[in-house]
Amino acid sequence: MNLTLTGHHLEATPSIRSYIMSKLERVTRHFDHVIDISVILSVQKLIHKAEVRVHVSGKDIFVESRDGDMYAAIDSLVDKLDRQILKHKEKNAAHRDHQAAKYDTPE
Repeated sequence: MNLTLTGHHLEATPSIRSYIMSKLERVTRHFDHVIDISVILSVQKLIHKAEVRVHVSGKDIFVESRDGDMYAAIDSLVDKLDRQILKHKEKNAAHRDHQAAKYDTPE
């Protein structure tokens, strides 16, 4: 898994980097096929924004979150991303089950 962290109008400190990495471990625990993760953190006036683009096999997942605090925005972002990853995983499992049932031959 490759992690790219970018800050717009914000310096990506080592503490923010380690916080993001610890939160993203939850996503990789649910879904092993994560290829690349790109995180963009930005500040516009009083709004802190966190965006993530996750490249998994067969799909790119994009999630963004805005909050008054950067750490709260990251927490919200990871919650949204976790739901999207689980949804993608369930769709893949349902598709595999459907394909397997289609090719099963009755005995």
